[in-house]
Amino acid sequence: MARDDLSQVDGVVTDVLAGGNFSVRLAAGQVITAKLSGRLRKFHIRVILGDRVTVGVSPYDPTHGLILQRQKAESTYQGGGPRRR
Repeated sequence: MARDDLSQVDGVVTDVLAGGNFSVRLAAGQVITAKLSGRLRKFHIRVILGDRVTVGVSPYDPTHGLILQRQKAESTYQGGGPRRR
C-alpha cells in the first residue's frame, strides 16, 4: 500500500485495540480500524483515546486505514509572564 494511493481523512480515536491498532471515527461518521504508520512508530509518537488524527484510507479496502499524523492540541498557554524555555 503506497502512500500515494491513500486518500487522507480526519478522524478521532474512539478505542485503543490490541496490537497497536485503533478504532477511528471519521468525519463522515464511519468507524474504521487503523494502525500507526512506520514514521509514528519510529519516533515513538503516542496516540491516545480522543486524539484527532489524519488517516490514510486505501480505495481498495475502506474499512482499514493508516494513521499518518496526530494533530496538535490547542495551546493552553494563558500568558502572564515570560515563557519558560
